[in-house]
Amino acid sequence: MFARLPLYLRLVRMDKPIGSLLLLWPTLNALWIASGGHPPLSLLVIFTIGTVLMRSAGCAINDYADRDFDRHVKRTAERPITSGRIRAWEAVAIAVALALVSFLLILPLNALTRQLSVVALFVAASYPFTKRFFAIPQAYLGIAFGFGIPMAFAAVQDHVPALAWIMLVANVFWSVAYDTEYAMVDRDDDIKIGIRTSALTFGRFDVLAIMLCYAVTLGIYVWVGVTLAFGWLYWLGWAAAVGCAIYHYTLIKNRDRMACFAAFRHNNWLGGAVFVGIAAHYAVAQF
Repeated sequence: MFARLPLYLRLVRMDKPIGSLLLLWPTLNALWIASGGHPPLSLLVIFTIGTVLMRSAGCAINDYADRDFDRHVKRTAERPITSGRIRAWEAVAIAVALALVSFLLILPLNALTRQLSVVALFVAASYPFTKRFFAIPQAYLGIAFGFGIPMAFAAVQDHVPALAWIMLVANVFWSVAYDTEYAMVDRDDDIKIGIRTSALTFGRFDVLAIMLCYAVTLGIYVWVGVTLAFGWLYWLGWAAAVGCAIYHYTLIKNRDRMACFAAFRHNNWLGGAVFVGIAAHYAVAQF
């Protein structure tokens, strides 16, 4: 088992933390806003560890669901299941174990948070299968990646206000933007194997669609900032996020595969900029 540990770590993408960060930033945004800038340390620990565990479980299920597709894609052909170094049942077992540990983490929290976690688990587990029939599975991914938002509000306030759902909508559009960039890398392979992605659905309008999704995401955060009367530090972070989106356009406009992948990875900075702006606002407001 210890000899296979590196394979298990690759299966759950511990060598690629970008996915966990893309889940973590919107969750931290929600924790900070829900708590007025003072999230309890216990919730920070629970949601941070839980985010990493659920993302890892999602990766294992994704590779299980896509095991017959991945062998036809150059970028994924050497994944542990597809290459035969891990059996399919092992991936399912690891996903179940990680999801169980994640659920144990939130047992001390209120009933609403636990109930929402069941919905979050279903969405995360079912996402890989939407690529077989849903034209824009990245939108479904946005719900899976953003469900920490209503859970964070529930954990802090014991209810989920409209603000949380609006922030979840912003996360859906952001996910469509960055995961379409990711899908553009595999466009040719996805056409051959018949899998559905937003990059194929948008076709020649893919770059325009991505930039419109960024615009909606950042537009919603304008509404958040105005509604909550955020100060200049927030808007500085928001402006940095806008700069990131503009930079991504320069990377994806020619549809170069590696440049599109670089744009996808750079979304960590966009998400981080928004969070830093939120956290900085609350840090200064308390003085």
